[in-house]
Amino acid sequence: MRIAFFGTPAFAVPALRELLRRRLDVAAVVTRPDRPQGRSRSTLVPPPVKTVAIEAGLSVLQPERPVGDVFTAGLRHLRLDLGVVIAYGHILRPEVLAIPRLGMINVHASLLPRWRGAAPIPWALLYGERETGISIMQMEAGLDTGPVLLRSRTAIAEGETGGQLAERLAELGAVALGDAVDRIAQGGAIGEVQDHTAATYAPKIDRSLTHVTFDDGARAAARRIQAFDPSPGAWVTLRGGAVKLFGARVVEGAGDPGTVIGAGQALVVAGGADAVEVAEVQPAGKARMTAAEWVRGRGVTAGDRFT
Repeated sequence: MRIAFFGTPAFAVPALRELLRRRLDVAAVVTRPDRPQGRSRSTLVPPPVKTVAIEAGLSVLQPERPVGDVFTAGLRHLRLDLGVVIAYGHILRPEVLAIPRLGMINVHASLLPRWRGAAPIPWALLYGERETGISIMQMEAGLDTGPVLLRSRTAIAEGETGGQLAERLAELGAVALGDAVDRIAQGGAIGEVQDHTAATYAPKIDRSLTHVTFDDGARAAARRIQAFDPSPGAWVTLRGGAVKLFGARVVEGAGDPGTVIGAGQALVVAGGADAVEVAEVQPAGKARMTAAEWVRGRGVTAGDRFT
């Protein structure tokens, strides 16, 4: 079975490695272009999927956008049986989806139809979900609307961060993908039509969504911090400057929401009837540090208020 793999970030790497481990014929890897990084923006850094593909000796395609006659002709020339998409970063048009003989499947980090869209992991954490998982979906023109070939479930641990959950789901998705490809190869993959009335959506994350307010209570504030830890980081303002917060958990303590009620070895912020203990911070323009280091440097003191 000849496969084209579409993926870009580290989240997609375990899936590509799983296809290679199973000795499947990955005819090409399609990923985003190298991007400049660093303060000078002079160094081009390849996406993680490209690095793995090059190490494995695979053909790599990096179109700015996966459209146009040249790109589609190149895919057709590969005589593909199947396309696999995981966190690629572009919506594929119907003419691209139709190129592989068996269509394309997507590895999606939610239990569809819940959390369709670009950011299912942080949205699940924001809403306090107790369970999530991986859905292997047959792709069609709609946004994550295709039949689901396979679901793999996992509980969300108390206090689990977006980064920790993403690592677990990447590994879970790799195994689920391998099983789904086996079923397709054997002709036994029949998709379950989604209940579209039960759909919820997880749009891209913007800066306003990562702003922490303690007015909704400690538990909601902690979930927001956990959802965006380590990236892009949930933030508050203090004395006019932005501060990112990491490593949150709900603890006993009461006070005016947003007020610092503990500034010693731990940073504790009131959320009304309960409080949030924060393990690490990153003030604007500085490196990430422990809350205790920030307190010792007098970056924050008891009585200060986050807004």
